[in-house]
Amino acid sequence: MQENKKEYLDGEQILKKFYAQVEAELNKEDDIAKLKVFRIHRDVRFSKNKTPYNVHRSVSFSRTGAHRRGGYYLRLEPGNSYMAGGFFSPESADLLRIRKEFEMDATEIRDVLKQPEFDQAFHGFVETYAVKTAPRGFNKEDPNIDLIKLKGYIVSHKFTDAEVFSPKFKDNLVKHFLLLRPFFDYMSEILTTDLNGVSTID
Repeated sequence: MQENKKEYLDGEQILKKFYAQVEAELNKEDDIAKLKVFRIHRDVRFSKNKTPYNVHRSVSFSRTGAHRRGGYYLRLEPGNSYMAGGFFSPESADLLRIRKEFEMDATEIRDVLKQPEFDQAFHGFVETYAVKTAPRGFNKEDPNIDLIKLKGYIVSHKFTDAEVFSPKFKDNLVKHFLLLRPFFDYMSEILTTDLNGVSTID
């Protein structure tokens, strides 16, 4: 790292400028509260892999206010670049609220997921984060158990290295981020109301 520190820092400046441009584009359609650049240093305390640095760079964009839920994420890595968005690890109360909504009626979320542009870009939720059968208190035979058993509600889209290095990458990335808005709007409504539709925020 010390031998290549200048090159690394020069690259970081380029990335930060790019992140700021993406944030500015998102703010034309949304309201971004915070841009967070993740550290290059790895936490190796509890890992068998003692490699000190990440080989990827990543950033997240948090939305403003209690009434705007969901967040945008970008990871840049040779051969494994992707954007993602949604609810990675909701607090237990939020997760229960989402599951109860889907238990009651999952029509709206399924309509969002099957919108042609959305479906073409994301192909449904990332299913890695799920319990094996059913969460406690839910019926494993529920017709919406595929949604209820998820621990998070994330969608993602991969980019090739050629796409990342294309002059059109920023526009392509922002386009995919903004495809998330109907999903964010619907989930925000769920997470700011009770099961009767009454607001839970001031």
